[in-house]
Amino acid sequence: MQLTAELSLYPLSENYIEIVLAFIETLEQRRDLTIRRNAMSTQISGDATQVMQVIQSTLRKSFEDFGKQVLIAKFIPGKFSLDAN
Repeated sequence: MQLTAELSLYPLSENYIEIVLAFIETLEQRRDLTIRRNAMSTQISGDATQVMQVIQSTLRKSFEDFGKQVLIAKFIPGKFSLDAN
C-alpha cells in the first residue's frame, strides 16, 4: 500500500530552526521515498511500511539528539504528486 504523510515538527527549544532542518535532512537521506519540503511542512510519499519506519526512526533520533519536540502528522492512503503544478 502507498501512503502519503505531511509532517510538521515543533521543537521545544530556542534553536528550533537547527532542529527542524536536521530532522528534514535526515528524512531526505531516504532515496526510496518521495520527500518534499516547504515553509510549513514536509511531505513524504511511498510504501506505507517504509514511510512509517522512516518517520519513527527519524523522530527517535531527533528526540535523542535534541530533546523534547512535538510532531504533527497527517496521513492519507495513496501516492500523490508532491511536485508543484
